[in-house]
Amino acid sequence: MAQAATQRMTGEERRVVFASSLGTVFEWYDFYLYGSLAAIISVQFFSGVNPTAAFIFALLAFAAGFAVRPFGAIVFGRLGDLVGRKYTFLVTILIMGLATFIVGLLPNYETIGFAAPAILILLRLAQGLAIGGEYGGAAIYVAEHAPKGKRGAYTSWIQTTATLGLFLSLLVILACRYSMSKEDFESWGWRIPFLLSIFLLGISVWIRLKLNESPLFRKMKEEGKLSKAPIKESFGEWGNLKIVLIALIGLTAGQAVVWYTGQFYALFFMTQVLKVDAEIANILIGLGLLLGVPFFVVFGTLSDRIGRKPIILAGCLLAALTYFPLFAGLTHFANPALEAAQKSSPVTVVADASTCSFQFNPVGTASFTTPCDVAKSALAQRGVSYDNRPLAPGEETRILVGETVILSFDASEDEEGAQRAAFNAGLSAALTEAGYPASANPDEINYPMVVLILFILVLYATMVYGPIAAMLVELFPTRIRYTSMSLPYHLGNGWFGGFLPTVSFAIVAATGNLYSGLWYPIAIAAMTLVVGLIFVPETKDRELHPEGE
Repeated sequence: MAQAATQRMTGEERRVVFASSLGTVFEWYDFYLYGSLAAIISVQFFSGVNPTAAFIFALLAFAAGFAVRPFGAIVFGRLGDLVGRKYTFLVTILIMGLATFIVGLLPNYETIGFAAPAILILLRLAQGLAIGGEYGGAAIYVAEHAPKGKRGAYTSWIQTTATLGLFLSLLVILACRYSMSKEDFESWGWRIPFLLSIFLLGISVWIRLKLNESPLFRKMKEEGKLSKAPIKESFGEWGNLKIVLIALIGLTAGQAVVWYTGQFYALFFMTQVLKVDAEIANILIGLGLLLGVPFFVVFGTLSDRIGRKPIILAGCLLAALTYFPLFAGLTHFANPALEAAQKSSPVTVVADASTCSFQFNPVGTASFTTPCDVAKSALAQRGVSYDNRPLAPGEETRILVGETVILSFDASEDEEGAQRAAFNAGLSAALTEAGYPASANPDEINYPMVVLILFILVLYATMVYGPIAAMLVELFPTRIRYTSMSLPYHLGNGWFGGFLPTVSFAIVAATGNLYSGLWYPIAIAAMTLVVGLIFVPETKDRELHPEGE
């Protein structure tokens, strides 16, 4: 163990880590472009509905890519265990890159109508399937090349790729924004980052074609020990299925929500709730990511010494204990005027709870027209936190902004929109008079403190994510490793993590509390902490290919 922990990485090992990591950076770049441009995409492809619904649909289209990731894990995991690691994750990057390039060419809603969002969602599904096979292949490929005692350090480089891919996507987007007017970028310039992916695809394919197959996979193939039915062995036998379930609930679910809260939800919170300018928010997130990236390797390497389990579960614990004060700190330092207005002039919605809907409609069939829905939707669009008060007999549904009263209305009876126009004007005037800002004032943002908070959020993500690849690889036998580890990883990250922005956004809109969406990641992280402590074994000293496997 000591010798393995001190020996230097060989030239071949460096090529494996570099090629796998760089290719995965490009693939995550492709995947995250959509999330970073969700606000613009909602306008381009979902303009047939109101702005609030459009943004929710855009988030759901983003989440659609996550929804199919477990299916991609099964399809490509099986292929990776039957055919090999190298060719499987070569196929995934081809699918990913081509789907992203086509998004850059896709006509918008105004040009081809409902075909635009339909094709967009199909492309997102293709990307999700590809990601489902990508991560497992890259992580296993590196781990099976790494010497014992260095797997955490080697695979942690793979863990940096998701954050680096996000950072690269933000960098390209900012470069495009600053090279043209805001109008041009929102009209056609947003397509450039998607179109550039074709060059990244070419580089990634060229790099991966130069790789050799994993030595452990080659050995098992030569010995005739490859699984003939990896799906059945992985999920049809209770001994292995039990480990899959423990890995999901006790590891990847909590890891996923901590990772996505620290990066994506933080970005959504700043832009959609705190109304920080998108360019400023992207720069601040980018700085937090840049400061945090080295810690993926730090915690991955540390896990080779003290174990994977304590680091991952400590990240879940810290997140669950500190998310509320950290996000309150973001409000305090990024939009102090909003914080002051909430304290001096609290907003209340007075309505009959039975007439209030949960305004989350993924298929676009519902119409939220009651006075309660109109009031809550208007406040949610403006990023205003509010309390709820029951309606007394004989009273009308209304919004209270301090001492000012704004009566709501039934949108189904407002065919010409006159009532809505008067309502919006009255609400905007009341909020302005009460000190509620329409957007965060860039001159009032405490930039060092915002970056510090974002760095802390990313640091938690590095704790849970840095050691996770090595641990998942070590949990499962070589012959079914690709299939077995890919499913819990992508169920956790694709479902628990991928749906986090959409679920949290809907919770905030329903409750009126800016921070109530944090209960979702806190609850999941706490669940993983408890299950992980009781059921998850430590794996750092395990052999990847024990004799007789």
